[in-house]
Amino acid sequence: MAGISTHVLNLTTGRPIAGMRVELYDVAQTPAQRITSTRTNADGRTDAPMLAAAAARTGDFELRFYTGEHFKEPTALSDEVLVRFSIFDAAQHYHVPMLCSPWFFNTYRGS
Repeated sequence: MAGISTHVLNLTTGRPIAGMRVELYDVAQTPAQRITSTRTNADGRTDAPMLAAAAARTGDFELRFYTGEHFKEPTALSDEVLVRFSIFDAAQHYHVPMLCSPWFFNTYRGS
């Protein structure tokens, strides 16, 4: 299955983060064009893929995770976490999870 998906986990609690705003942008365009905006569900996932398999294509993309809105922590490291990545094979699925707390964030290409 092709396309782009994500999920968000809170490293402090070890639990999924519900309600975090996540947006996907096409950054090959100037200015970057927003493709979709959604919020995570109770499982920390989006109800639909960020980019559906039918719309999958090669190119440069950016996921924006609005961590500041969620944590509301004045000493937080970042208000927004931007993850830029490239799709080289539109037939493959790209799962890009976010692990975060107010003072830490990390991502990887999942399966």
